[in-house]
Amino acid sequence: MTEAEALENKQQQSTSSNWDVPPESAVEDAFDTTYKEKEGPKPPRIIVWRNVISMSLLHAGAVYGLFVIPSASRLTLLWTALCFFISALGVTAGAHRLWSHRSYKATLPLRIFLGVANSMAFQNDIFEWARDHRVHHKYSETDADPHNAVRGFFFAHIGWLLVRKHPDVIEKGRKLELTDLLADKVVMFQRKYYKLSVLLMCFFVPSFVPWYLWGESLWVAYFVPTLLRYTLVLNAAWLVNSAAHMWGNRPYDTNINPRENKFVTFSAIGEGFHNYHHTFPYDYAASEFGSKLNFTTCFIDFMCFLGLAKDRKRVSHEMVQARVQRTGDGSHRSG
Repeated sequence: MTEAEALENKQQQSTSSNWDVPPESAVEDAFDTTYKEKEGPKPPRIIVWRNVISMSLLHAGAVYGLFVIPSASRLTLLWTALCFFISALGVTAGAHRLWSHRSYKATLPLRIFLGVANSMAFQNDIFEWARDHRVHHKYSETDADPHNAVRGFFFAHIGWLLVRKHPDVIEKGRKLELTDLLADKVVMFQRKYYKLSVLLMCFFVPSFVPWYLWGESLWVAYFVPTLLRYTLVLNAAWLVNSAAHMWGNRPYDTNINPRENKFVTFSAIGEGFHNYHHTFPYDYAASEFGSKLNFTTCFIDFMCFLGLAKDRKRVSHEMVQARVQRTGDGSHRSG
C-alpha cells in the first residue's frame, strides 16, 4: 500500500467512526463499489405511461409559465425564487447530504424544516430518495444504478422516471441496511403523509400565498411560483444525474464517471462538484472549496452558527492532495 492510499484509508476510518449509524449500515456500505454488473440479456424497458403523460403536461405548463412571467408582480417573482431555494434545500441539504450521506447532524427543528422543504420539492419521499441515492453510489453506472448515465443523457435526466425500475435496482435496494432512516421519526412521518404534504407544500402554499397576501391572480400564482418553479427544481436536480455524469473534468478520480460541472453547480445550488462528491461522498460540503459557489454548504454552515446543526464531516487537505496525485486527471486547481 502506498503512502497516499494509507493516508486515505486512515481518513476514511476516522470519518466513518463519527457516523451516527452502525458500521454495517447502508451509509457506509453504499460506497463499496465492488459490484460487477451481470452479463446476459437485458430485460425490456416497460414504459409507465402515467408518468410520461404527467411529465409532459407538467413541462407544457412550465413552458406556458414562462410566458406568464411578465404578468407576475415583483413580489410574486421574489416568492417564486424563495420557493425554488426552499424546495431545492429540501433535496440538497436534506434528502442528499443529511439523510442519504449523514454528512452532518441536524436538530429536530431543522429536520422538520428540511422535511417540509423536501415535500415542496416533490421528488419522492425522503426514505425512497435516500435509498435510491445510496444504491446509486454503490452501483454507479451499472444496471443497479436507478439513473445509470451509461444509458444516455435522456435516461439519466428524466427517462429513468418514465420506465419501470431495472430489476437490479430493486434487488440491490432491498439489500441495503436502512435502519437509520426507519428510526428517524421525521422521515417516517413524511413518508406516511407524503401525498398530503405534497399537495399542501408543492401546490397549495406556493399558489395561495401570493393570491392571499398581495392579490396576485390565481392563474399567475399557479403557473409561475408553482408549476414553473417545481419544474425548474426538478430539472436542476436531474442535471446532477445526467450532465454532471457526462461533461466536465475529473481532477480527483478518473476511474469514475462523475465530473466537475460549473453549470450544474450553479443550477443545483452547489451539487455540481460531482467528481469530488463521488470520490469523498461523506464530505458535508460536497466540494473541496467549502462554501465557494455552494449555496447548500452556506446554508448548512449558517445552521451550525445558529446551533441547529453540528458534526460536519470534512475531508482533510492532505487526503485530497493524495487522491489528486494518485487518481486525478491532472486538471486540479486548488482554491
